[in-house]
Amino acid sequence: MHIGLIGLGKMGFNMRERLRRKGLTVIGFDRNPDLSDVASLDELVKMLPVPRLVWVMVPAGLATDGVIQELSSRLTHGDLVIDGGNSKFTDDQRHGLELLEKGVSFIDCGVSGGVWGLENGYGLMVGGNPVDVERAMPVFDALGPEGSREERFVHVGDSGAGHYAKMVHNGIEYGLMQAYAEGYELLVAKDIIKDVPGTFRAWQKGTVVRSWLLDLMVKALEEDPELSKVAGYVEDSGEGRWTVEEAIANEVATPAITAALFARFASRQENAPSLKMVAALRNQFGGHAVRAPKDSV
Repeated sequence: MHIGLIGLGKMGFNMRERLRRKGLTVIGFDRNPDLSDVASLDELVKMLPVPRLVWVMVPAGLATDGVIQELSSRLTHGDLVIDGGNSKFTDDQRHGLELLEKGVSFIDCGVSGGVWGLENGYGLMVGGNPVDVERAMPVFDALGPEGSREERFVHVGDSGAGHYAKMVHNGIEYGLMQAYAEGYELLVAKDIIKDVPGTFRAWQKGTVVRSWLLDLMVKALEEDPELSKVAGYVEDSGEGRWTVEEAIANEVATPAITAALFARFASRQENAPSLKMVAALRNQFGGHAVRAPKDSV
């Protein structure tokens, strides 16, 4: 199977490699010529066999809008575009209609797995027409972890549903990270606790709070026990805000997710140990940049 992949950043670069390892033919395009397989989007489109399958993996918003517009003027009837970035679900619906005018199908795909997806595989949440989803299943199967499809893939519903599910996933992630981080700060603050990293390490097997995030927390502390290289400044990339907006719109109480989002806002005014841990966790699973403490700059 052939696929074009647009956007070879932290996620896209590893996805190209995983797809190739699984036997798919991937032509990657990136604005950075050192990463790109082709010199232009026109060349990528020309090299793909018809009907074409193109995966877009660029930042949400204007960047994705621009790529969709470029593809709508280059692709032809029967082609299929998959947006695997973190687009807002309302943008998916607009992009789908824009491409449909040219006879091009559209799927939105929420992707979870971060920089570890190359080896571990990615969890996938998809929205779109069932016929289009079935056509793209070899790609989804190649990207997913080993095991049953039901444990790593879901066709959530119509256009926008995949990214809506990923938005909620990331909102939950905000709350989980904040809870671990607050526990970390409480342990650090108590003088009778002599081994904070060891405490979290002891929770990795058999406890009800064990998780991959906890494993990454232990890894972060092994690499930097005092989190001395991390400032307590935490970005939010959009999904947490959108989750809270949707909670308000649908009158669903989400106090933990909302508080976690507001804690990130507060992190830009202070340097609490809990927010240093949230920043460190984001770096561990997603490769997100962290800020150095001000006194080390």
